[in-house]
Formats: sequence, structure tokens, C-alpha cells
Amino acid sequence: MFDLGVFLLTLLLNSRLLISAETVITCDGFVQHLSCDSGVIHVQSATCGRTSSHICSVGRPQSETSDIECSIDVPEVSKRCDGLRECELNTQGLAPQDPCDGTYKYYTTNYICVPAETSVTCHGGYSYLKCENGKIQINTANYGRTDKITCSEGRPSEHLQNTNCYSPNALAPVSKSCNGLESCEVFATHTVFTDPCFGTYKYLTISYFCVQPTVRSSVACEHANNTLICDHGTVIRIHSANYGRTDRSTCSTGRSASRIAKTDCYASNSQTIATDACDGKNGCSLVASNGIFSDPCPKTFKYLYVLYSCISNYAASGLY
Repeated sequence: MFDLGVFLLTLLLNSRLLISAETVITCDGFVQHLSCDSGVIHVQSATCGRTSSHICSVGRPQSETSDIECSIDVPEVSKRCDGLRECELNTQGLAPQDPCDGTYKYYTTNYICVPAETSVTCHGGYSYLKCENGKIQINTANYGRTDKITCSEGRPSEHLQNTNCYSPNALAPVSKSCNGLESCEVFATHTVFTDPCFGTYKYLTISYFCVQPTVRSSVACEHANNTLICDHGTVIRIHSANYGRTDRSTCSTGRSASRIAKTDCYASNSQTIATDACDGKNGCSLVASNGIFSDPCPKTFKYLYVLYSCISNYAASGLY
């Protein structure tokens, strides 16, 4: 069964709710800065290596810039930055390994800013979440520390130094307490969350969406049909779609671990294809296949997720 708690980011990618898309390139050893003027960061891809001989090449010998088939994924960028409005990363040693010894590398991060509410609560306080319209859907949560500034007033320096502190279980209790409610409160303490860094003063960071109850979702595993149907007198309006994979649980039955391991898989044409096929119709069918959407991640078993509403024919006439 598809779980509402794991699909929200997929829904917003390539959607009308998308605020901005950014690509940041940072030479190895320098600080990479990601930020959103509005919304929160969601990293789509992050790599370390070299695919151009020109980028980050000033003052470098040709031997250090000639290998342009050098790339490795850097999952740490997503881990540290997703759900934050601003994120700074020292790239020194950030990659899990050296993809090409002797080559001077750079980091390339692609990210989007998605509309979300945020909450930051220092240890021992209560985080209060509220939706004026719709229901709470948790996006990200962390109890720990990712910078030296937040919740630092009056704290000795040694309590603020560890900025790579992440609670392994923060998302589950916050989601359980808040998902589907109009408001909720969460106690920021190690009695609720596992203490990820003893001796460090921690805080609880949460980002969440307010989901309208009229919005529907549909999912189809690769090779299957995704059928959308609205009641008589209403037609489909597509909000978001993605053909790929963003978690390890959806459409995973009978699949090997290697086929569901990649969870940052997005077909960039998903929104356009779904909109062209379904918007303004009472019903439609989409085939979840590489032949329709192309293959965004070979050797990964994918699925098609669609977020849509059923609106009146009269309302729809004003949209087209």
C-alpha cells in the first residue's frame, strides 16, 4: 500500500507549486552554499568529479583537468540540507571516496525550493505546528545540530562544535504525532528522539506541508496503468507527477535491494506528459513505462505517482 508519508516531495517536483530550481558548482575544498528565498531545499542530485575540462581549471595543469568521465554521487549533501532554508557545506572530504585520483574535482548540486512551513525548537521546548487550511504532512525532521548558530545563546563553545549531528529516528515520531492533523506539538528532547551526539546541545528542526483534503493521489508500478477518474460533472487537474523512485518501500515487493536502492530518481518530463494526457478530462490512463517517460534511472524499478484534483467543469473552463 502506498504510504502518504513518503510521497510529498515527489508530488511537488516539476509541479505548479515549484518555486525555483538551482544548480550550484563548487571547486573541491571550498564551501558550497545552498539557499531558498522562499520554501525549503530539496536536493535532486549531488555529485563530485569532473565532466568538463574548463570548470574549476584556473591555475591547474592539464593532467588534473583532462579526465572528464569522473563522477560519484554524494548523498551527504541531501542528508545535511534537505528541509532547510539555507545550508553551507565544507566540500573537503565530503564525497564518500575519490572517483578519480590525480584529477582536481568539483561538486555539482542540483536542488529545488519547495513550499513548506518550518519550525525550529531548542532542546527542552515544544514545537507547535499548525495548518490554517488543510492537514499537516511532515516533510523532514531532525533532532541534532547542523550549524553553530542555531540555539547557541548562553551555550559553551564545546556544546556547539559538532555540526554533523542527526537523529536516526526523528522523522517517525514527528510524523506519527502530526500527520493528518490541523495542529500538533512535539517535545524536543532525547526522551522522544535518540540522542545522536552526546555532549552537544541539540534542537529539533521540522519542515512540513499543509495538504488540501481535496487533493488525490494515484500510484502505479512500472509497466502498469495509472488510471485517474473523476465524478460526473468534474474533470482532472494535475498538480504533480513523477515517474521514478523516491523511497524504498513503494512497489518493492519481490524486487532485489539493488533495484530499489536509488531514491533520487525523477523523470523531468513527468509533469508535462501527465498534464497533456489528463488535464480537463473526466478520466484518463497513463502507462508507467520507459517508453512513455524515458528511463531516468536504469536498473531501478520505478513507479508513476500522480497528484491531482477533481474540479467542476465550470471552474476548469477558466483554466484553459
